[in-house]
Amino acid sequence: MLQYPQIDPIALQIGPVAIHWYGLMYLIGFALVWVLGRWRINRGETDLSLRDLEDIIFYSVLGVIAGGRLGYVLFYKPAEYLAHPLEVFYLWQGGMSFHGGLVGVIVALLIFARKRNKTLLEIGDFVAPLIPLGLAAGRLGNFINGELWGRPTTLPWGMVFPQTADGVARHPSQLYEMGLEGFALFALVWLFARKPRPTGQISAVFLMGYGVFRFLAEFTREPDNYLGLLAGGLSMGQLLSLPMVLAGAIIFVWSAKKSSRESTR
Repeated sequence: MLQYPQIDPIALQIGPVAIHWYGLMYLIGFALVWVLGRWRINRGETDLSLRDLEDIIFYSVLGVIAGGRLGYVLFYKPAEYLAHPLEVFYLWQGGMSFHGGLVGVIVALLIFARKRNKTLLEIGDFVAPLIPLGLAAGRLGNFINGELWGRPTTLPWGMVFPQTADGVARHPSQLYEMGLEGFALFALVWLFARKPRPTGQISAVFLMGYGVFRFLAEFTREPDNYLGLLAGGLSMGQLLSLPMVLAGAIIFVWSAKKSSRESTR
Protein backbone atom coordinates (compact mmCIF):
# COMPACT_ATOMS: atom_id res chain seq x y z
CA MET A 1 0.00 0.00 0.00
CA LEU A 2 1.00 3.61 -0.44
CA GLN A 3 1.23 6.43 2.04
CA TYR A 4 -0.46 9.74 1.33
CA PRO A 5 2.35 12.18 0.42
CA GLN A 6 1.38 14.74 3.11
CA ILE A 7 1.08 17.77 0.85
CA ASP A 8 0.74 21.08 2.63
CA PRO A 9 -2.71 22.44 1.62
CA ILE A 10 -1.27 25.97 1.79
CA ALA A 11 0.65 26.76 -1.37
CA LEU A 12 1.92 30.17 -0.27
CA GLN A 13 1.81 32.14 2.98
CA ILE A 14 2.45 35.88 3.03
CA GLY A 15 2.06 37.08 6.59
CA PRO A 16 -1.51 36.38 7.69
CA VAL A 17 -2.63 35.73 4.10
CA ALA A 18 -2.63 32.06 3.11
CA ILE A 19 -3.14 30.92 -0.48
CA HIS A 20 -4.50 27.37 -0.56
CA TRP A 21 -3.87 24.86 -3.30
CA TYR A 22 -7.62 24.22 -3.54
CA GLY A 23 -8.28 27.86 -4.36
CA LEU A 24 -5.47 27.80 -6.91
CA MET A 25 -7.08 24.76 -8.55
CA TYR A 26 -10.26 26.81 -9.06
CA LEU A 27 -8.20 29.56 -10.68
CA ILE A 28 -6.41 27.04 -12.88
CA GLY A 29 -9.75 25.52 -13.85
CA PHE A 30 -11.20 28.81 -15.03
CA ALA A 31 -7.90 29.68 -16.75
CA LEU A 32 -8.19 26.43 -18.72
CA VAL A 33 -11.75 27.36 -19.69
CA TRP A 34 -10.45 30.67 -21.03
CA VAL A 35 -7.58 29.07 -22.99
CA LEU A 36 -9.74 26.35 -24.55
CA GLY A 37 -12.61 28.77 -25.21
CA ARG A 38 -10.29 31.20 -26.95
CA TRP A 39 -8.94 28.33 -29.06
CA ARG A 40 -12.46 27.38 -30.18
CA ILE A 41 -13.31 30.99 -30.96
CA ASN A 42 -10.14 31.50 -33.01
CA ARG A 43 -10.92 28.34 -34.98
CA GLY A 44 -14.35 29.71 -35.87
CA GLU A 45 -16.24 26.97 -34.03
CA THR A 46 -18.65 29.55 -32.63
CA ASP A 47 -19.87 33.05 -33.40
CA LEU A 48 -19.20 34.12 -29.82
CA SER A 49 -16.49 36.72 -29.21
CA LEU A 50 -13.65 36.87 -26.71
CA ARG A 51 -15.70 39.41 -24.75
CA ASP A 52 -18.54 36.89 -24.65
CA LEU A 53 -16.13 34.28 -23.32
CA GLU A 54 -15.00 36.61 -20.54
CA ASP A 55 -18.64 37.29 -19.63
CA ILE A 56 -19.40 33.57 -19.63
CA ILE A 57 -16.53 32.94 -17.22
CA PHE A 58 -17.69 35.79 -14.95
CA TYR A 59 -21.26 34.49 -14.88
CA SER A 60 -20.02 30.93 -14.35
CA VAL A 61 -17.85 31.90 -11.38
CA LEU A 62 -20.91 33.37 -9.68
CA GLY A 63 -22.97 30.31 -10.59
CA VAL A 64 -20.35 27.84 -9.32
CA ILE A 65 -19.95 29.59 -5.96
CA ALA A 66 -23.64 30.25 -5.28
CA GLY A 67 -24.95 26.99 -6.72
CA GLY A 68 -22.15 24.85 -5.32
CA ARG A 69 -22.66 26.15 -1.80
CA LEU A 70 -26.46 26.01 -1.85
CA GLY A 71 -26.34 22.54 -3.37
CA TYR A 72 -24.10 21.33 -0.55
CA VAL A 73 -26.41 22.87 2.02
CA LEU A 74 -29.60 21.41 0.53
CA PHE A 75 -28.31 18.01 -0.65
CA TYR A 76 -25.91 17.08 2.12
CA LYS A 77 -26.50 18.96 5.39
CA PRO A 78 -29.93 20.65 5.34
CA ALA A 79 -30.72 20.04 9.03
CA GLU A 80 -27.36 21.33 10.24
CA TYR A 81 -27.57 24.56 8.24
CA LEU A 82 -31.24 25.02 9.14
CA ALA A 83 -30.15 25.06 12.77
CA HIS A 84 -27.23 27.41 12.02
CA PRO A 85 -28.28 29.42 8.93
CA LEU A 86 -25.44 31.97 9.13
CA GLU A 87 -22.93 29.15 8.55
CA VAL A 88 -24.20 28.91 4.98
CA PHE A 89 -21.94 31.89 4.28
CA TYR A 90 -18.86 30.35 5.96
CA LEU A 91 -17.27 29.40 2.65
CA TRP A 92 -13.82 29.17 4.21
CA GLN A 93 -14.99 26.10 6.15
CA GLY A 94 -15.48 24.18 2.89
CA GLY A 95 -18.48 22.36 1.53
CA MET A 96 -19.32 22.60 -2.17
CA SER A 97 -21.46 20.37 -4.39
CA PHE A 98 -20.68 19.77 -8.06
CA HIS A 99 -24.33 19.10 -8.88
CA GLY A 100 -25.38 22.31 -7.14
CA GLY A 101 -22.61 24.17 -8.95
CA LEU A 102 -23.87 22.76 -12.24
CA VAL A 103 -27.36 24.07 -11.56
CA GLY A 104 -25.85 27.44 -10.66
CA VAL A 105 -23.87 27.54 -13.91
CA ILE A 106 -26.95 26.57 -15.93
CA VAL A 107 -28.92 29.44 -14.38
CA ALA A 108 -26.02 31.84 -15.01
CA LEU A 109 -25.66 30.71 -18.64
CA LEU A 110 -29.42 31.02 -19.15
CA ILE A 111 -29.23 34.67 -18.09
CA PHE A 112 -26.25 35.21 -20.38
CA ALA A 113 -27.98 33.46 -23.30
CA ARG A 114 -31.06 35.65 -23.00
CA LYS A 115 -28.92 38.78 -23.05
CA ARG A 116 -27.27 37.56 -26.28
CA ASN A 117 -30.54 36.38 -27.85
CA LYS A 118 -29.33 32.79 -27.91
CA THR A 119 -30.67 29.55 -26.49
CA LEU A 120 -29.23 27.88 -23.41
CA LEU A 121 -28.26 24.83 -25.47
CA GLU A 122 -26.32 26.96 -27.95
CA ILE A 123 -24.24 28.38 -25.12
CA GLY A 124 -24.03 24.99 -23.46
CA ASP A 125 -22.62 23.40 -26.60
CA PHE A 126 -19.82 25.96 -26.60
CA VAL A 127 -19.06 25.66 -22.89
CA ALA A 128 -19.37 21.88 -22.38
CA PRO A 129 -15.99 20.91 -23.93
CA LEU A 130 -14.24 23.55 -21.81
CA ILE A 131 -15.35 22.23 -18.41
CA PRO A 132 -13.77 18.78 -17.83
CA LEU A 133 -10.15 19.89 -17.44
CA GLY A 134 -11.34 22.37 -14.82
CA LEU A 135 -13.04 19.47 -13.04
CA ALA A 136 -9.75 17.55 -13.17
CA ALA A 137 -8.02 20.49 -11.46
CA GLY A 138 -10.69 20.51 -8.77
CA ARG A 139 -10.24 16.79 -8.06
CA LEU A 140 -6.50 17.32 -7.80
CA GLY A 141 -7.31 19.96 -5.19
CA ASN A 142 -9.36 17.39 -3.28
CA PHE A 143 -6.39 15.02 -3.32
CA ILE A 144 -3.98 17.70 -2.11
CA ASN A 145 -6.38 18.45 0.75
CA GLY A 146 -6.56 14.73 1.58
CA GLU A 147 -10.37 14.87 1.48
CA LEU A 148 -13.09 12.81 -0.20
CA TRP A 149 -10.98 9.67 0.10
CA GLY A 150 -12.08 6.25 -1.10
CA ARG A 151 -13.40 3.07 0.44
CA PRO A 152 -11.05 0.47 1.93
CA THR A 153 -9.16 -1.65 -0.61
CA THR A 154 -6.51 -4.36 -0.72
CA LEU A 155 -5.26 -3.29 -4.16
CA PRO A 156 -1.53 -2.48 -4.31
CA TRP A 157 -2.18 1.21 -4.99
CA GLY A 158 -4.41 1.56 -1.96
CA MET A 159 -3.39 4.64 -0.01
CA VAL A 160 -3.43 5.42 3.69
CA PHE A 161 -4.84 8.90 4.30
CA PRO A 162 -3.79 10.21 7.75
CA GLN A 163 -6.95 12.33 7.84
CA THR A 164 -8.97 9.14 8.35
CA ALA A 165 -6.99 8.29 11.51
CA ASP A 166 -7.67 4.58 11.01
CA GLY A 167 -4.54 3.44 9.14
CA VAL A 168 -6.66 1.65 6.51
CA ALA A 169 -5.55 1.60 2.87
CA ARG A 170 -8.19 3.20 0.67
CA HIS A 171 -8.88 3.89 -2.98
CA PRO A 172 -7.39 7.26 -4.04
CA SER A 173 -10.84 8.01 -5.44
CA GLN A 174 -9.99 11.68 -6.00
CA LEU A 175 -7.49 10.56 -8.64
CA TYR A 176 -10.00 8.15 -10.18
CA GLU A 177 -12.44 11.04 -10.51
CA MET A 178 -9.74 13.29 -11.93
CA GLY A 179 -9.11 10.67 -14.60
CA LEU A 180 -12.76 9.93 -15.38
CA GLU A 181 -14.64 13.21 -14.83
CA GLY A 182 -11.62 15.18 -15.99
CA PHE A 183 -9.40 13.65 -18.65
CA ALA A 184 -11.69 10.92 -20.02
CA LEU A 185 -14.70 13.26 -20.15
CA PHE A 186 -12.59 15.95 -21.81
CA ALA A 187 -11.47 13.54 -24.53
CA LEU A 188 -15.05 12.34 -25.08
CA VAL A 189 -16.72 15.76 -25.32
CA TRP A 190 -13.84 17.55 -27.07
CA LEU A 191 -13.58 14.94 -29.83
CA PHE A 192 -17.36 14.81 -30.22
CA ALA A 193 -17.45 18.61 -30.58
CA ARG A 194 -14.84 18.65 -33.34
CA LYS A 195 -17.56 17.99 -35.96
CA PRO A 196 -20.75 20.00 -36.48
CA ARG A 197 -23.54 18.59 -34.31
CA PRO A 198 -27.24 19.36 -33.92
CA THR A 199 -27.81 21.99 -31.26
CA GLY A 200 -27.90 20.44 -27.82
CA GLN A 201 -26.03 17.23 -28.53
CA ILE A 202 -22.65 18.38 -27.21
CA SER A 203 -24.34 19.49 -23.99
CA ALA A 204 -26.14 16.13 -23.86
CA VAL A 205 -22.91 14.14 -24.25
CA PHE A 206 -21.37 16.13 -21.41
CA LEU A 207 -24.33 15.46 -19.11
CA MET A 208 -24.43 11.75 -19.91
CA GLY A 209 -20.65 11.36 -19.75
CA TYR A 210 -20.25 13.11 -16.42
CA GLY A 211 -23.22 11.29 -14.93
CA VAL A 212 -21.90 7.86 -15.95
CA PHE A 213 -18.29 8.55 -14.92
CA ARG A 214 -19.32 10.02 -11.55
CA PHE A 215 -21.72 7.12 -10.93
CA LEU A 216 -18.93 4.60 -11.52
CA ALA A 217 -16.31 6.47 -9.48
CA GLU A 218 -18.67 6.69 -6.51
CA PHE A 219 -18.43 2.92 -6.03
CA THR A 220 -14.85 3.49 -4.83
CA ARG A 221 -15.51 6.66 -2.84
CA GLU A 222 -16.28 6.58 0.87
CA PRO A 223 -19.86 7.81 1.41
CA ASP A 224 -20.28 10.92 3.54
CA ASN A 225 -20.39 9.75 7.15
CA TYR A 226 -23.41 11.93 7.91
CA LEU A 227 -25.37 10.39 5.02
CA GLY A 228 -24.00 6.93 4.34
CA LEU A 229 -25.55 4.93 1.52
CA LEU A 230 -29.10 5.79 0.59
CA ALA A 231 -31.82 4.20 -1.57
CA GLY A 232 -30.68 1.05 -3.34
CA GLY A 233 -27.32 1.18 -1.62
CA LEU A 234 -26.34 4.21 -3.69
CA SER A 235 -24.55 7.33 -2.50
CA MET A 236 -25.93 10.85 -2.76
CA GLY A 237 -23.48 11.54 -5.60
CA GLN A 238 -24.85 8.58 -7.54
CA LEU A 239 -28.49 9.54 -6.96
CA LEU A 240 -27.76 13.07 -8.16
CA SER A 241 -25.93 11.76 -11.24
CA LEU A 242 -28.80 9.62 -12.50
CA PRO A 243 -31.00 12.63 -13.46
CA MET A 244 -28.01 14.03 -15.39
CA VAL A 245 -27.77 10.88 -17.50
CA LEU A 246 -31.54 10.88 -18.10
CA ALA A 247 -31.62 14.58 -19.00
CA GLY A 248 -28.68 14.14 -21.35
CA ALA A 249 -30.33 11.19 -23.10
CA ILE A 250 -33.60 13.10 -23.53
CA ILE A 251 -31.80 16.17 -24.93
CA PHE A 252 -29.74 14.01 -27.31
CA VAL A 253 -32.79 12.20 -28.74
CA TRP A 254 -34.85 15.41 -28.92
CA SER A 255 -32.01 17.19 -30.73
CA ALA A 256 -31.60 14.37 -33.25
CA LYS A 257 -35.34 14.31 -34.03
CA LYS A 258 -35.48 18.11 -34.32
CA SER A 259 -32.52 18.12 -36.71
CA SER A 260 -34.08 15.34 -38.79
CA ARG A 261 -37.37 17.22 -39.11
CA GLU A 262 -35.60 20.42 -40.15
CA SER A 263 -33.51 18.61 -42.78
CA THR A 264 -36.61 17.14 -44.46
CA ARG A 265 -38.39 20.44 -44.85
